[in-house]
Amino acid sequence: MDRDLSNYRKTYEKGALLLKDSPDNPMELFKQWFHEVDTHFTQDETNAMTVSTIGLDGFPKNRVVLLKRYTYEGFIFFTNYQSEKGQAISKNPHVCLSFFWHGAERQVIIKGIAEKIAENLSDGYFESRPRGSQLGAIASHQSSIVKDRAELEMDLKNLEIQFEGKEILRPDYWGGYIVKPISIEFWQGRPNRLHDRIHYQLDEEYNWCKNRLSP
Repeated sequence: MDRDLSNYRKTYEKGALLLKDSPDNPMELFKQWFHEVDTHFTQDETNAMTVSTIGLDGFPKNRVVLLKRYTYEGFIFFTNYQSEKGQAISKNPHVCLSFFWHGAERQVIIKGIAEKIAENLSDGYFESRPRGSQLGAIASHQSSIVKDRAELEMDLKNLEIQFEGKEILRPDYWGGYIVKPISIEFWQGRPNRLHDRIHYQLDEEYNWCKNRLSP
């Protein structure tokens, strides 16, 4: 299966990102970009992000998850702690997050340290989920081998019967992580492949230093 993609071309002309116009704190710029994409490019799932970890086998692995909250401290998502990504984070909490908003021709790459959030915060988010999603989190032994889909659906059906009329509590193997950034890079597509790249790095005194990078 040989397919030549060398003639695929796209011109990036939707924006610019200059060092002099970028704020001192990268979270301010992330907030601005997220709002602009969420408002003007609704075809994008704005909070979809790629989480990259180093697996127990030594290989990096990427997967798309949903960002559920961001603060000046970091970026929060939820998952099964016993999943492949959860086990990877447990062994090596150095992770990378990335957002690609193709409509706005923008990309954000975040390197940081992942740690579990407080249990009461995970409880609060779990309670806010639709009942079906709560049961799905219990039914799925994430990343484990399953015989077929019928087995999953039967497990869910049994849980629906078991918890009928009852409160569903968050299982202790499911909850949130916060990724506390140490570097954030903002990429804005520009014509002639001379893209804008502004890189923020946290120094030893926890101050953000920013620089323009060559495309």
